[in-house]
Amino acid sequence: MAQLNIVGRDGAEKTVDGKAGWSVMENIRDAGFDELLALCGGCCSCATCHVHVDAQWLAALPPMSADEDDLLDSSSHRQPNSRLSCQIEYGDGLDGLRVRIAPED
Repeated sequence: MAQLNIVGRDGAEKTVDGKAGWSVMENIRDAGFDELLALCGGCCSCATCHVHVDAQWLAALPPMSADEDDLLDSSSHRQPNSRLSCQIEYGDGLDGLRVRIAPED
């Protein structure tokens, strides 16, 4: 099973078996990271599932939609490697993906 590496806001890192077909956001919440609010439930209508993706993985991700880009603009913690975790479908091609939960706005 593919591995997903999640770094919480406190810096603690946890490696979990990622579930293919689930979003990265769903995998993070299933792993017990309650700090990832994901208030809209994955509808791409808020930015409470904001993560920073390790730079080496950015090219492996699907392109960012205009809606995702607009929502990330509302965050004061946006970085070049920012993504909404609800918009990244997890699968074997992302084995080893490492994300850090962004600070809360």
